[in-house]
Amino acid sequence: MIDIAPPPEPSLPTLYREHRGWLEAWLRRRLGNAWDAADLSQDTFLRVLASAQPLADIREPRAYLLTVGKRLLSNFHQRRNLEQAYIDALAQLPEQSLPSLEQRWILLETLQALDELLEGLKAPVRRAFLWSQLEGLGYAEIAVRLNISERTVKRYMAQAYEHCLLAEL
Repeated sequence: MIDIAPPPEPSLPTLYREHRGWLEAWLRRRLGNAWDAADLSQDTFLRVLASAQPLADIREPRAYLLTVGKRLLSNFHQRRNLEQAYIDALAQLPEQSLPSLEQRWILLETLQALDELLEGLKAPVRRAFLWSQLEGLGYAEIAVRLNISERTVKRYMAQAYEHCLLAEL
């Protein structure tokens, strides 16, 4: 009688060893540089480690890693776009009113945290909320900018506040 042992339980070191190179190469092709690809690859495995999903439940490791990697890649591009918009806005300021490097870093970190907090909101809801909070626009002004009714702006604001409150829980 042949004794067939069950396959060993999957482990993070095994998953990492078998798929890191592949994931990093995939990310490198999309990013165009090895440094960011290596960072995102590491972040992907950290997400897997922090995930509530047991490794034993992952049937297609590359598909799973690709899904996590794509999300991180999307966040990476959003963060870069946000950084570029911030740099462009700073370039418009007179030199004497530029914030210090420390203040710039704090502002950029705050913008990124705000961007992550509002992730998942539809674009018009997000715009309405940001215009209200950052520019101090009233609902009537927001309604004109978005070409919608004030009642819809109120609904959008309620959605945004609810989203922020739930994100804090």
